[in-house]
Amino acid sequence: MIPETLQLIASRRSHRAYAPTPLTQQQLDALLKAAVESPSAVNRQPWHFTVVRNQRLLDEINRATREQMMKKLPEQRSPRFADSQYHVFYHAPTVIFLSGMPDNHYTHMDCGIAVENIALAAESLGLGSVILGMPREAFAGDRADEFRRALQFPEGWDFVVAIAVGVPADTKDAHPVGEGKISFVD
Repeated sequence: MIPETLQLIASRRSHRAYAPTPLTQQQLDALLKAAVESPSAVNRQPWHFTVVRNQRLLDEINRATREQMMKKLPEQRSPRFADSQYHVFYHAPTVIFLSGMPDNHYTHMDCGIAVENIALAAESLGLGSVILGMPREAFAGDRADEFRRALQFPEGWDFVVAIAVGVPADTKDAHPVGEGKISFVD
């Protein structure tokens, strides 16, 4: 018998299509509870969570992400941008942005732990999610400060990671696990 938590980890997928169904307040509260209960180095909690359901704002951040990505050489950008209809948030009804405390060596790791807690909590609620690093591009462009203000990042903090969450409208097989990824030293 496999423990429930291990089954949850094994069943979690990165979903890239969502039904337009909004999350309930109960679902959102559960995701945020999982997020703030995440461990962090020296319990600094170097994160801020911004919940966005405003599709117009998400479209603007998507556009800015695309603009920044298209400035890169083709081999430096995600091949997903070859599709002009590609949307970095996959039209999810909710996206949670994590901004992080500057000058903290563990901010990115701690925010990574928190975003994984959100992803696993979403899976446990029958929701889908995809963890997103690409929106970082929008925070390197001309509108970066505008987005930081719109997302209510604490003063001086910046984008670390985001997670799109909603009712999945796709299915996906488990990804293959590469060989040689584990070593034992006895």
